[in-house]
Amino acid sequence: MKHLTDMVEQHKRGNANGIYAVCSAHPLVLESALRFAQQHQTPLLIEATSNQVDQYGGYTGMTPADFRGFVCRLADQLSFPPSMLILGGDHLGPNRWQKLPSAEAMAHADDLIKSYVAAGFKKIHLDCSMSCADDPVPLTDAIVAARAARLAKIAEETCREHFGESDLVYVIGTEVPVPGGAHEALTELAVTTPKAAQDTLQAHQDAFAALGLSDIWPRIIALVVQPGVEFDHTNVIDYQPQKAVALSKMVEAYDTLIYEAHSTDYQTPHALRQLVVDHFAILKVGPALTFALREALFSLAAVEEELLPAKACSGLRHVLENVMLDRPEYWQSHYHGDGNARRLARGYSYSDRVRYYWPDKHIDSAFDSLVRNLADDPIPLPLISQYLPLQYAKVREGTLKATPRELIIDHIQDILRQYHDACQSRHNA
Repeated sequence: MKHLTDMVEQHKRGNANGIYAVCSAHPLVLESALRFAQQHQTPLLIEATSNQVDQYGGYTGMTPADFRGFVCRLADQLSFPPSMLILGGDHLGPNRWQKLPSAEAMAHADDLIKSYVAAGFKKIHLDCSMSCADDPVPLTDAIVAARAARLAKIAEETCREHFGESDLVYVIGTEVPVPGGAHEALTELAVTTPKAAQDTLQAHQDAFAALGLSDIWPRIIALVVQPGVEFDHTNVIDYQPQKAVALSKMVEAYDTLIYEAHSTDYQTPHALRQLVVDHFAILKVGPALTFALREALFSLAAVEEELLPAKACSGLRHVLENVMLDRPEYWQSHYHGDGNARRLARGYSYSDRVRYYWPDKHIDSAFDSLVRNLADDPIPLPLISQYLPLQYAKVREGTLKATPRELIIDHIQDILRQYHDACQSRHNA
């Protein structure tokens, strides 16, 4: 995938550039990202994770082919150039089937990789780090690497079969906390040691060579490590560059390799920029975008309650709370404390378990009602100032329309703007 290999090549030349990956399946988040990338004429990397999207549908109900079709239809509606769209698969491996014996889990992972590659996903994160039912805990580097090499071989064969050649790029390694934020309160994180990173790379090089895959090594563009960033329900651990100096320096010895940083959500703009400068040049962002979506919707629901009698309101927040209480499987094991603490977490946690509930038909109906209620008449400026102050400034300047959809999209794009700015090369900064 030329956009990504070019990005890495420029970074290795000292341009201090990077790319961010939008990890979300929400239509408004994706529309925001597509419109933002189009406005700035930059490639857009959109990633699906193995729990969101798999050959059986994942929690979104979409297969990789479904997800690609969904994103491409959105892009087409917005006249976004297909050549500027990159699709990636995140944490692809046996992770969804950890409760099964490893042979069975890896058979599912084989099919998972095939389905992603056949659907046209070009950036593949090979993640075989989690132990299956009959595995030792933790797995050795050698076992993880051997399984990753097995999946890479299948990916290469599948890509050549469907597209005549293989232009896949790969990310390896997985020293990250639980996707979507930590479960428990955090105070500090251990940064990956240079030796651990080197051992991961060497194990993968050996495993790839054993399967005759040494020639694809230049297309392994990134290693996932822990630079010391994470968030829990109410706190963010900010990047501390001084703790990652040795790790940052280590990757400079490799001609075609950078780092990929997961869980960068809620980092400050300065921290995001410093991560890219320090070679953590692929920044993953997901919950922060749906968190911004939720913020905008809660703000508009508050505006609605000011303008309309209660019986005419959408009741979005009430409907959302009821759906989350009726179907607690996506938050119950994550949120702890008394009833009030859990209520606050359901609505406001940085981990944003709300994102699992937006596809619900009852919430969809309430959302439609909210947008309809606020679209009929102009939203009074003082209420926009009260509940969406950043958007208020743009409305007053005449650069933003005060419609519900535009206010929501702009609020999400405020987050994307931070990532875009962080990823600019020295020449564009």
